[in-house]
Parts: sequence; structure tokens; C-alpha cells
Amino acid sequence: MSEARPRVPVPGGELALVLHLPEGRPRVPCVVACHGLRASKEGEKYLLLAAELPRAGFALARFDFRGCGESSGSEEETTVATRIEDVEAVMRSLAGHSALSGRFGLLGASLGGFVALHVAARRQDDTPVVTWNAPAHLLDLGNRADTEGLGVPFLLELATHRYDAAPGVTRHLVIQGEADDVVPLEHGVILHARAQPPCDLIVVPGGDHRLTDPGHRQAAVAHSIDWFGRYLSPADHSERVTSAV
Repeated sequence: MSEARPRVPVPGGELALVLHLPEGRPRVPCVVACHGLRASKEGEKYLLLAAELPRAGFALARFDFRGCGESSGSEEETTVATRIEDVEAVMRSLAGHSALSGRFGLLGASLGGFVALHVAARRQDDTPVVTWNAPAHLLDLGNRADTEGLGVPFLLELATHRYDAAPGVTRHLVIQGEADDVVPLEHGVILHARAQPPCDLIVVPGGDHRLTDPGHRQAAVAHSIDWFGRYLSPADHSERVTSAV
């Protein structure tokens, strides 16, 4: 496995990105990983993905949203809209990469999953998405006590109701911790009901919001790789092209 660390320009700054590539496999699809609030690309979930996805033949792009980790800016200045802008900037920066096929999947945890769903809906190209403990809506976020990292711009955006709910998309795998006390199980059920086939819901027994149990994280990664193997692999792309002719 090889890795590169380009910087991605965004309005007012740059994003820190790490691209992991499998050895000896040219032109591979790429999964873009989107972290949640008060997190970064260096979290245990993303390091595990960085090890396992290239072994399965996929590239992984893990990055820090503005104001997080090694990226510039302040998290208190970010919004759902700026996070969507960040993901799209990462995808644009990788679109012409010589080692990549140009096909993308999205994986997001918590608010990162919410953002990933909005990005997929905007792309309108059946981009496969995997979400881990993602909220189905943000309707009660402004009234919660555990919103450290959210600033006035985020709360003002909430007041506009522009991003009240996650959109329904196709090729969506919902992974939800049964014991998540931050984003309860009902959110995963709603996301699954809102998705368009093919879609699936996997409940991790006893899983908490961060999937802190190593076995829970490993299971989530294995299910994610299986999903991308079905809907992001080169074989899947060939089948789609053939069926369209």
C-alpha cells in the first residue's frame, strides 16, 4: 500500500488529505471517508479503513474538514454547507488522479454520514454510500447540550431548515449501533426507510456511537467493504455499462 498527502484548496484555506492506494492495482475506485464532529481523519475508525480498504482493492481518501485536525480554519465557523463543499473539493481534486478510476463511494460517521448523503444526492449518479450512526435529521440538535464544536454559523443554518433531514439515496448501507445514545437506533431505521433500493440496514448489537469496541469497528468495516464490493467494484461498473448498451 502507498499513500500520498496532498493539500486541497477550499475557500479561505486548505484541507489535509491522505490518499491510500493498493499496490499493483491501477485505476481503482476510491472511497472518501467523512468524519463527524470533534473528530479527525486520524480516528481509529479511519485508520482501520486505511488498512483494510486497500487490501480489498479500493483506494481510501481520509481528510479533515475545515477547522479539524490538520486542516485550516475553525470548526466553530463550519456548517453543513461548508462540509458538503469540503467533500466535493476532495472529490474534484482526485477526479483526474492517474491511479484512480474516477468512480467514488462515500463513507461517513455521525454528522459525516449526514453530509455524505447530501453529497450523494447532489451528484445524482448512484454513488454508493455507507453511513455509520448517522442522524436522519438535525431537528433537535440546537436544543442539545452535547453540541461542542458547533458555532453560530451552524446554528443559524439550522434555523433556515435547509438541512433539516438527510435525503434518501440509492445504494445506501445504514450501519447503526444498537446502544448509540447520541444518535439513537430510530435514526438508522428512518434512514433505511427513506433510502431507495438497493439499500440495507445492519444493527450492531451493543454498538455505541463511536463503535469503541474493536470487534464492532471491525464488523462495520467488513460490512462496508462488502457493500462497496457490490456497488463500486470494476465488475459492477462493467455490468452497468453493458446493461446500458
